[in-house]
Amino acid sequence: MKIIADQNIPFVQECFAHTGDVTLCSGRQITPEILADADALLVRSVTKVNENLLTAGPVKFVATATIGFEHIDRDYLARKNIGFASAPGSNANSVAEYIVAALLALGKKYKFELAGLSIGIVGVGNVGSRVAVKCAALGMKYVLNDPPLARKTGDAKYRPLDEVFACDFVTLHTPLTKTGPDKTYHLADAAFFARLKKGAFFLNTSRGSVMETAALKQAMQDKKLAGVALDVWENEPNIDPELLQNVDLSTPHIAGYSFDGKVAGMIMIYNALCDYFKLRPEHTAADFLPPPKVAEIHITHEDLALSEEQVIHNTVQAVYVINRDDFNTREILLQEPGKRGEFFDFLRKNYPQRREFQNTKVFLPDANSTLAKKLSGLGFQINRE
Repeated sequence: MKIIADQNIPFVQECFAHTGDVTLCSGRQITPEILADADALLVRSVTKVNENLLTAGPVKFVATATIGFEHIDRDYLARKNIGFASAPGSNANSVAEYIVAALLALGKKYKFELAGLSIGIVGVGNVGSRVAVKCAALGMKYVLNDPPLARKTGDAKYRPLDEVFACDFVTLHTPLTKTGPDKTYHLADAAFFARLKKGAFFLNTSRGSVMETAALKQAMQDKKLAGVALDVWENEPNIDPELLQNVDLSTPHIAGYSFDGKVAGMIMIYNALCDYFKLRPEHTAADFLPPPKVAEIHITHEDLALSEEQVIHNTVQAVYVINRDDFNTREILLQEPGKRGEFFDFLRKNYPQRREFQNTKVFLPDANSTLAKKLSGLGFQINRE
């Protein structure tokens, strides 16, 4: 069996080697010619998988190591009886931790505490639900908005957008859909930003086209927003340089790029391929996860002279420095205009290993303190010093 795989899927060659011959490619450079004799295709979000890509080849199975799959024409796959798998939930915790880091960074930059502030979460699937839990751990109030889930469950916890617009923060966690009653393409348009509370913060880690770039830039210019954090952009990898220059936090579509999330996504599609071709799996995620670089953090009595939120910020920063990602992303502006898209992809391909909070043990003088409970709610392992 011949397998074509995006080179940005970690350990894909090592993991899939026993199932067949694995050829690695840049996700943006996978062509029909490359797939001419391939049995399986493994991608991430940058590869558009449709009739144009697959029509000339014998591909029998397609998998994306991502939670989203709007880049896959699943109707075409179904018509051609081509197997399909994705990795729902694999990087959801990674994105939620990114939101935590972004919120804490914004709080430090603008000198406010998050506890008691409100956040509107638009899209409450695998990612949004985890964001809610972590924001609650920070002492924030949250408003959940998810019309499909509201209709499906009838649960009153899902609130209308009007209540989201009244929040101090709004964060988007929806899939990208261009049709239907719950269309999310340009959901955050001029009318959306006009209805936001003046001085709100806007975060987007879903898909770039869920927001309308021109409308966001106008809202920023009009001082409607107090701050903006973006991980996703319209027209990736050729993103708007003016928008990049003016947001508070900028990252190159890596919110879900924790090493744990990447390996989890890889293992999910590995198991799916083995199941489809009736092969026996030989690997688990544990085979590919190294020890964390930050295995332990010790919080002393001297540290406790700071506020709880300052200690939480410093603890999160010890594991994930989001400002470093922001600094690296802004280097796009230093590139020649024709090479900026290439540099965006370079940042993604060469993204450093980032481990999730649950890999780190935090030692405190009092493991039952409110600080310990907050850190536990964020995912850290708590131990008494």
